[in-house]
Amino acid sequence: MVKICCLGAGYVGGPTMAVIALKCPSIEVVVVDISQTRIAAWNSDQLPIYEPGLDEVVKECRGRNLFFSTDLEKHVSEADIIFVSVNTPTKTRGLGAGKAADLTYWESAARMIADVSKSDKIVVEKSTVPVKTAEAIEKILTHNSKGINFQILSNPEFLAEGTAIQDLFNPDRVLIGGRETPEGQKAIQSLSDVYAHWVPKDRIIATNLWSAELSKLAANAFLAQRISSVNAMSALCEATGADVAEVAHAVGKDTRIGPKFLNASVGFGGSCFQKDILNLVYICECNGLPEVANYWKQVIKINDYQKTRFVNRVVSSMFNTVSGKKIAVLGFAFKKDTGDTRETPAIDVCKGLLGDKARLSIYDPQVTEDQIQRDLSLNKFEWDHPIHLQPMSPTSVKQATVVWDAYEATKDAHGICILTEWDEFKTLDYQRIFDNMQKPAFVFDGRNIVNADKLREIGFIVYSIGKPLDSWLKDMPAVA
Repeated sequence: MVKICCLGAGYVGGPTMAVIALKCPSIEVVVVDISQTRIAAWNSDQLPIYEPGLDEVVKECRGRNLFFSTDLEKHVSEADIIFVSVNTPTKTRGLGAGKAADLTYWESAARMIADVSKSDKIVVEKSTVPVKTAEAIEKILTHNSKGINFQILSNPEFLAEGTAIQDLFNPDRVLIGGRETPEGQKAIQSLSDVYAHWVPKDRIIATNLWSAELSKLAANAFLAQRISSVNAMSALCEATGADVAEVAHAVGKDTRIGPKFLNASVGFGGSCFQKDILNLVYICECNGLPEVANYWKQVIKINDYQKTRFVNRVVSSMFNTVSGKKIAVLGFAFKKDTGDTRETPAIDVCKGLLGDKARLSIYDPQVTEDQIQRDLSLNKFEWDHPIHLQPMSPTSVKQATVVWDAYEATKDAHGICILTEWDEFKTLDYQRIFDNMQKPAFVFDGRNIVNADKLREIGFIVYSIGKPLDSWLKDMPAVA
């Protein structure tokens, strides 16, 4: 029986291993993590992450051939294939701070694997890592190997949160990079055999190590670039009276471009896009390619610009001050159908409004008050480091309250900012909301999900990203 062990029970390790266990009943899969609370949650009825379809998969396999444990050494030493999906946060200090990936957790994982291994292992990089990480890991393992053979593979994940289980059931491609030696090729074959239980052979792609590592960064950079491209156009649309939805539709009809990832919004978020592009920028700089680095930097600059522009639009529309005004924030997660707030644009928008002394009332159907307060009080990049390295009790932000109902959030508010495209926000009773708000009542739709014309009939002043402006907004130009 093949035994698989996965280090790291997060957004990648948990769902990926659950699906492997479901599709390969003959393989024993153990997910290990040093966090006891996280493992306890995976073993309970309340899983630590929200992902449609995940509950059913875990409950079907758990205790049969899927296990969650804190006994790292036992399971690592018994495994044939070890997946490593530990955090690779952006460094907050030292060389490459603010850009380079912090490989501390990766390195300690590699050293632990070398320490406890008594038989040959295949070690698989699952976390997003900078190109050439495999080489460093290989050195650590071989210098500490005590005669044991390790083969390193890169098997980057291409999951989208909110659809992770579907993505795993039916992936566009499974990418496996390995050494071009007979042993390397054999290791690639072993991992391919696992995926071949449910993935068609022609979707399993074998490459060299560096190609696999770089493909992941490149894919995320290309996706983020599309969002920044359409967001850049949204600013021009507002200035000229064009409608960004119409422009994006026309552009997306070109089969060479395609319609996906062309929705203008308040900005992209998520744990990967910004981190991966910063990583790409750093690698380019280290390899003496400043022009390439600057090219990719622009993708993040436009994303930051879009968030700033949104805050400026809110403040300028409301007589250039939001001081002491209640503003309802609907949605805090970085996109719908996930409780994940990592790098969500809501953080920068809320901080911008708080900086202008607004009072915020925040509602998100999946994000806890504790998480929102933590996000608003942490410095950039700190969220990605282990809890014990973060400030113990984040000072709660006094001017932000978290409520569990959209109607409570909007009561007596001067304005509403929609920052996540949750379906429920499309069907709210906006007449009831309008009646309970201060007038003039504003809606700033950062996701273009409400019917602006209907809201204007009710009496709202509406700002939708990249859409022709209300006459009110034209008279109150956004000051940059």
